[in-house]
Amino acid sequence: MSKINFLKPDKENLNTFLYLGSFLFVISVIDVFLNSFFSLNITGFLPSSLSFIIPIILGFIGLHFIRIEQSGYKFLDQVNKNINTNNFNAILSLLIIFIIIKATPPILSWFVVDASFAGDSKDVCSGTGACWTYIKVWFRRFMYGMYPNAEQWRINLSFIALALLGSVGYFATEKFKKYLTLYYVVIYPFIAFLFIFFFISGGPVFFDFSYGIIAAVISIIIGFFIPGRFKFYYFIFVPITLYIALKYFIFYEELIELGKLDGLNWVETGAWGGLSLTFIISFFCLIFCFPIGMAFALGRRSDFPLIRYISIGFIEFWRGVPLITVLFMSAVMFPMFLPEDFFIDKLVRAIIAISLFEAAYVAEVIRGGLQALPRGQYEAAKSLGMGYWKMHIFVILPQALKLVIPGIANTFLALVKDTPLIFVVGLLEIVGMLNLAKTNPEWLGFAMEGYVFAAIIFWIICYAMSKYSYNLEQKYKTER
Repeated sequence: MSKINFLKPDKENLNTFLYLGSFLFVISVIDVFLNSFFSLNITGFLPSSLSFIIPIILGFIGLHFIRIEQSGYKFLDQVNKNINTNNFNAILSLLIIFIIIKATPPILSWFVVDASFAGDSKDVCSGTGACWTYIKVWFRRFMYGMYPNAEQWRINLSFIALALLGSVGYFATEKFKKYLTLYYVVIYPFIAFLFIFFFISGGPVFFDFSYGIIAAVISIIIGFFIPGRFKFYYFIFVPITLYIALKYFIFYEELIELGKLDGLNWVETGAWGGLSLTFIISFFCLIFCFPIGMAFALGRRSDFPLIRYISIGFIEFWRGVPLITVLFMSAVMFPMFLPEDFFIDKLVRAIIAISLFEAAYVAEVIRGGLQALPRGQYEAAKSLGMGYWKMHIFVILPQALKLVIPGIANTFLALVKDTPLIFVVGLLEIVGMLNLAKTNPEWLGFAMEGYVFAAIIFWIICYAMSKYSYNLEQKYKTER
């Protein structure tokens, strides 16, 4: 063993520094852990101020001893690389570790240990922990709003069916993936509208018309998986056969009354609410704002002054006003300009308002991607004889959209988190229902549980969207 210099740990005395540093670091963590979980202070014999900083001093010295470059131990090198590169980072790492340890006992106590889960009334929530009974009792309202309990199966059925249809892309073979864009941009939103209009609202659908739509949609979906040599005969016979089967054998006359299926009662949009309404608004706004934003992004870069100035005016107008103002205008002012016999549902007005508002932000994000492309891409496409639309569809937009995936995902996340503002038009999604529930005289004082529940729901949704966008980035990443 060579001479030890404690101010400058070296590789020659690696084991000595490693054992000593690990011991001091573990002692500091154990001290904070025992103090936090068991109120046991092993340095309690010292003055309080010194006892408070002793774990930080021990941990800091411990991390200093184990900070040895290229030690040969993979785990130690990873620790030094990530949390112990210098003295400042070592202090920050210790503070973060100690804060997490300190915060864990009260959080666990409130969330689990002292929380109330059983029962159906406020009386069981007499402890100091969270009252999850409150969430259990109001769960249906948080999920479905004021939608009738007996009809909530229609929302479940619609969402399950749409989730299954939305997962078609994961099972499509390479041969049919080229049709997925058409499916997700045109066919899938149309199917979603039918489910929401027919099942969730119980809208009056004329069946001779709806039979044709259902037959066409199902035929197109199945048609993706039909071998090419049979497609001609398939699209001649299958839609007609399916139409006849739906009209005369599945939904036969005895089940039809006045153009409606029995049992599908009309439920006005004012009764919709909760998390299901959050999904509905987010889904349609995401679908509508993206193509509108793309069109205005292209329009702002157009060589035609009229198109360019209209695009600039649209983008700057919607970016210059708050969303809550836009929703208020759509709810109060917009109906005043409509003919007396013309009515647009307030949910539709809210979706249009949010879509236009977010489209302005999407347009600017996409414009950033368009400007990031080198001029040579445009000139190369033109040299191949491509026109404006062909050049943008096949050359420019695929590259530009790939560059702005993080920006688009950021805009979509903001859109989802802006949905609680629809309370302005009298619609109550999950946060609106929480605000309604907390004013109930029988459940006063449990707002915290409601907001924590909503925060967890929104975090799950946003984290899933964030991970999906990250996977898209990795999938389409190219070396530049």
